[in-house]
Amino acid sequence: MKTKNKINVLELISPEMQQVMQFYADNPQPAPESNDYPSMRLAYNQDRRYWNADAPEMFSIRDISVSTSYGDVLTRLYQPTEKTPATLYYLHGGGFILGNLDTHDRIMRLLASYTGCAVIGIDYSLSPEAHYPQAIDESAQVCQFYYQHADHYGINTQYIGFAGDSAGAMLSLATVLWLRDKQIHCGKVSAALLWYGLYGLRDSTSRRLYGGEWDGLRQQDLEEYDNAYLTALGNRDAPYYCLFNNDLTQDIPPCFIASAQYDPLIDDSVTLFKTLEAHQLACEYKMYPGTLHAFLHYSRMMKVADDAIRDGAHYFVKQLNN
Repeated sequence: MKTKNKINVLELISPEMQQVMQFYADNPQPAPESNDYPSMRLAYNQDRRYWNADAPEMFSIRDISVSTSYGDVLTRLYQPTEKTPATLYYLHGGGFILGNLDTHDRIMRLLASYTGCAVIGIDYSLSPEAHYPQAIDESAQVCQFYYQHADHYGINTQYIGFAGDSAGAMLSLATVLWLRDKQIHCGKVSAALLWYGLYGLRDSTSRRLYGGEWDGLRQQDLEEYDNAYLTALGNRDAPYYCLFNNDLTQDIPPCFIASAQYDPLIDDSVTLFKTLEAHQLACEYKMYPGTLHAFLHYSRMMKVADDAIRDGAHYFVKQLNN
């Protein structure tokens, strides 16, 4: 779509979201020194430091390296209390190319605090150094490792869940499908918490109308993320990338599907919700008005971001009690 035809979402976002945008206007972040991935990652990591401050304290936080068939994968185990009723695996967003355990630290601490459960962040291998489906397979292997060593780490993996934002939401649901299809058991998957994910649509109304410099989700940006993750010749119809090409009619845990109103990926979330709902699968959809993609990071400034994390946490606890 011609840029001038797109909706000017910056005139429509909520006062809270405008406050975040004003913060960036008043505190411009240094641009990456170059266009290479290490420079982009360094800039992203530095940008997220402010937003991760003042997070809840934990009973215990441990960084644990897990051996996989691809090499060692770093994980971070958050325990809000000594004994926890379940374990929630978290896969961070960042377009498959950015992000780590530090960039999403506050989100994971809040999830641990609000659920009372152990949260394990998975620092899966980034693209383009690693490509589809390595991050999914790594996450499944991490899940198996903790299931086999739960007593050693003092966690309960009889009941587990997967959670993620943006690309991490896709990877979370893809991992759930991977475990199901390959009949890998590492605990009962009680729920999946999915914040503004992409699930395989190539085009949609929201992808046409929204997205710009402010969220890094222009059409060309989305294509670059895809190319890095899949490689330029990758199969966009692959069932663990385009999840709508997988079986979404059975054996899927209850899903909390959250979206941002002015996110070019919102139609992915709506399509996922309507698909699961049509097949009578347990799911809940919630759209957060006036927000942009990635708003979950801004809980220091935006109450709605904290609310969205709480809503997902409460959904997970509810499924544990069912």
